[in-house]
Amino acid sequence: MNILLISLAPVLIIIFYIYLRDKYEREPVKLLVRAVLLGGLIVIPIIFLERLLAGIMPPAGPVGEAMYYAFVVAGTSEELIKFLALYLLIWKSPSFNEKFDGIVYAVCISLGFAGVENVMYVMEGGYQTALMRGITAVPAHALFGITMGYYFGLARMYPELRGAYLLKSLVIPILLHGVYDFLLMVQQEWLLLVFAAYLTYLYITGFRKMKITSDSSVFRPAEDENLKNLLP
Repeated sequence: MNILLISLAPVLIIIFYIYLRDKYEREPVKLLVRAVLLGGLIVIPIIFLERLLAGIMPPAGPVGEAMYYAFVVAGTSEELIKFLALYLLIWKSPSFNEKFDGIVYAVCISLGFAGVENVMYVMEGGYQTALMRGITAVPAHALFGITMGYYFGLARMYPELRGAYLLKSLVIPILLHGVYDFLLMVQQEWLLLVFAAYLTYLYITGFRKMKITSDSSVFRPAEDENLKNLLP
């Protein structure tokens, strides 16, 4: 039971923090719970997709195989299924009426998945694994979710740019996830410094995206025209 609580504690803390950052109109708790549960359930199709992609991995040497597994097997499988779950859950929902909502729901789905994944790893690796993943892997999943939700919310609010933002909400998290996994999978000690710098970068850009979006979350056309000039 202690292992279970330690595994899920960072997930619950981050979800609560994101919920509090939604300062204009908080999302229905039932829908948030559905998002977290859906995130947990997508572990099943992700496992099957990862096994399928791993089974067709071409021989490419240690670095090439690490890159394939990081960007294709893990990054693409996990972020693609998260994106589909997010789209099916909230795209047509009347509750999805602010830019920040995309971040809230994307993080809930990402952390639902991360929670199940974390329990699996921690049950095998113990308390040390729980500590390491609590400050690296779990927040990383949340930060990938922030990026996905950021562009997903912009896609909803700016119909004329919808296609471009939807594409960004899928492709950019895949790339971020792939780089994260690759730096660990390539197993070069000097890359641990790069990994620490990269994780710091994810934190900084993630908080920046939340600030930009939460400070102007309601769709106000006149003000949003100025906001567009600040968006990447």
